[in-house]
Amino acid sequence: MAADEASHRIEEALTRALSRVAGPSAPPKLAAALMHAVFPAGQRIRPRLTLSVAAACGDDQPIVSSAAAAAIELLHCASLVHDDMPCFDNAGLRRGQPSVHAAYGEPLALLAGDGLIVLGFETVALAAVADPLRTAAVSLIVARAVGMPHGIVAGQGWESEPSPDLVLYQRAKTGSLFAGAAMAGAAAAGHPADGWGRLGYLLGEAYQVADDIRDVMCSEADLGKPVGQDEALGRPSAVQELGLRGATRKLMGLIEDAADSLPACPGAVSLKAQIRAQASRFLPKEAAQHAA
Repeated sequence: MAADEASHRIEEALTRALSRVAGPSAPPKLAAALMHAVFPAGQRIRPRLTLSVAAACGDDQPIVSSAAAAAIELLHCASLVHDDMPCFDNAGLRRGQPSVHAAYGEPLALLAGDGLIVLGFETVALAAVADPLRTAAVSLIVARAVGMPHGIVAGQGWESEPSPDLVLYQRAKTGSLFAGAAMAGAAAAGHPADGWGRLGYLLGEAYQVADDIRDVMCSEADLGKPVGQDEALGRPSAVQELGLRGATRKLMGLIEDAADSLPACPGAVSLKAQIRAQASRFLPKEAAQHAA
């Protein structure tokens, strides 16, 4: 799927979803906080993965795949709102603008995150008009990617443990939603979803390693969010464990493993090429020299 088409579908689906919760009968400040959490767009990597997998599998029900992609992004945005709050990272910046709690206060940030979670599942439910069985499968996949014991809620919980397991922590905190994004794309297109989890976990681990590298190599202006958070908060990090060179090599290996992990599907060749092309987006330019 062309990048422009994917971007248009994602933004259209998100705008449509947010319009349902921002009418004249909604609390104005809370509605504004939800909009602030979702727009302007980040990279939208996870919903792009959903649409790319759906396209590789045929994407014969775009209503369902667009809803799945929007739900994945809404849940991701909800996790960012909560993650930025003072009880967790206490981050005042997100995507180059004040984080939701910095702009609207902690009570509205908490409610905005909760509202986005509910809106994600509502978005999937409304797509049942196109295919009830597929939307039910997507809903279950998304719920497991977010909840306990293996989803992003569990990933956040690992940060409160005295000695977190780095593999389990990163698998839940980042990998679970990538796995859910890939599996939801397959399910939305009517293909068996389980085989796509490995692709998502590998890409999620690659993204987390890249994020660890960016946290030590990039500036706040480059990332649009605070840097040095891993060290400041004592969180596990691939750079701390492997060093910069080792983390960079691990990242490149994960991308190759992801490209080689695809289940059989009509668009496998094109999707493999897309995945390998993502390496240049995952790896900070400053770190490229360490890949050799």
